[in-house]
Amino acid sequence: MISDVARMPARRKITAFATMCVGMFIALLDIQIVSASLRDIGGGLSAGSDETVWVQTSYLIAEIIIIPLSGWLARVMSTRWLFSVSATGFTLMSLLCGWAWNINSMIVFRALQGFAGGSMIPLVFTTAFAFFQGKQRVIAAATIGGIASLAPTLGPTVGGWITDNFSWHWLFFINVLPGIAIAVAVPVLVKIDRPDLTLLRGADYLSILLLAVSLGCLEYTLEEGPRWGWFDDNMLILTGCLAAGCGLAFILRTLYHPQPLMDLRALRDRTFTLGCYFSFMSGFGIFASIYLTPLFLGTVRGFSALDIGLAIFSTGLFQVLSIPLYSWLANRVDLRWLLMAGLTGFALSMYFFTPVTHDWGAKELLIPQAFRGLAQQFAVAPAVTLTLGSLPPTRLKLASGLFNLMRNLGGAIGIALCGTVMNNRTNLHYSRLADHLNGTNISLDIYLNSSLQQFTDTGMDNTTTYIAALKTLSALTLREAQTQAFSDTFYLIMISFCFAALLVPLMKKPQPAS
Repeated sequence: MISDVARMPARRKITAFATMCVGMFIALLDIQIVSASLRDIGGGLSAGSDETVWVQTSYLIAEIIIIPLSGWLARVMSTRWLFSVSATGFTLMSLLCGWAWNINSMIVFRALQGFAGGSMIPLVFTTAFAFFQGKQRVIAAATIGGIASLAPTLGPTVGGWITDNFSWHWLFFINVLPGIAIAVAVPVLVKIDRPDLTLLRGADYLSILLLAVSLGCLEYTLEEGPRWGWFDDNMLILTGCLAAGCGLAFILRTLYHPQPLMDLRALRDRTFTLGCYFSFMSGFGIFASIYLTPLFLGTVRGFSALDIGLAIFSTGLFQVLSIPLYSWLANRVDLRWLLMAGLTGFALSMYFFTPVTHDWGAKELLIPQAFRGLAQQFAVAPAVTLTLGSLPPTRLKLASGLFNLMRNLGGAIGIALCGTVMNNRTNLHYSRLADHLNGTNISLDIYLNSSLQQFTDTGMDNTTTYIAALKTLSALTLREAQTQAFSDTFYLIMISFCFAALLVPLMKKPQPAS
């Protein structure tokens, strides 16, 4: 099949690659497209916030399970048929999500949608390296890197606009037409390998079960940990132990099985190991910042879903504008230095977020988000090329699953860590601010007297007036405590990326794969 790929016209390769990129884009977009509209979905399905959050969590759990299995599935079914079946399933589940009749059906359909969408993502990476060489490979990697970081960033913007102008059902219906087109086009255009059904006979089904349980429990623990106090909850203790135990068993079994699901031995290569770490960090930074910025605008500023989307749109805009610049530089500059510049730029963008105050909006967020958009492109694309570009085709599929898994794990851990830091630092700052609100604080006396006068003018009695003034003071104190907690969390992300940037020189410049 390698000779068949070499004989394919360039136009057909580009068309096939672009079609698969559309599939990857909608699969990644659907991770965050519901994030700004969960309240509307919950209202439409008569569900509470504790249930509605599973509309997003179920998709993430399913996706993180299927991504490392996609390499093995592609060898069994072939790349084109796995991608086509996945696109068909994704389209069907999108329809069913839009037609969901209660929250339970929605959660089930979203999980199945995540399975179908997640299996498409790594296949785009392997196809790009099979189709293209030299400068074309650099442009393909830049495109993939742009999609991998751009799609989740645009999710809240697109979702907020659709919900405000149509209804939440169209968050899912918009996938139908592109999904059908992809399912039909990919089998015709993409022919880089053949199915090998003999792999089903000697497959390591126990490892599949161990991996699914480990990643599913890990994702559940990370998603629910900040809300339920981590190991103060018995269910989280159970899922955490299952994740660790099954994960260790999977690693040991995979290292010695003749037909492993993932190529863990590739981690013996220093460049591949560092590349997986940088993939983890890109997921950590992208998903954490996507989580924090809308949360700040929603809780502190009280923005609507559409206002949040418009305020954070600049990140995606500047990333798109940076793709031509990256493609030009990637053919002239060592990719390791571009990667270091991207990681350093991301750290710098987080530093620009740290002076955040309670009145920040789209104008104040423009510069930090512009730096983040530029940095995302330079942090993701070179990591793809450096990590996967030198691997032989026989190892690329299994290694690609591991590389993509690390990005999603980074995102899950980043969101969980930021949620925990936000809770702890908010409580700490609230306590410290409250300590200063005592009888010796002249500003407090002035504020209370002003508030009491305002409530007295409304006709309230003295006791009700005093309680109302204290409640207003408490809300203002909480707002300032939350704002300071956001600043602390952005600072933590900044430190993490500074450390990552220091490790880039340890990567070896890979030789082109034969």
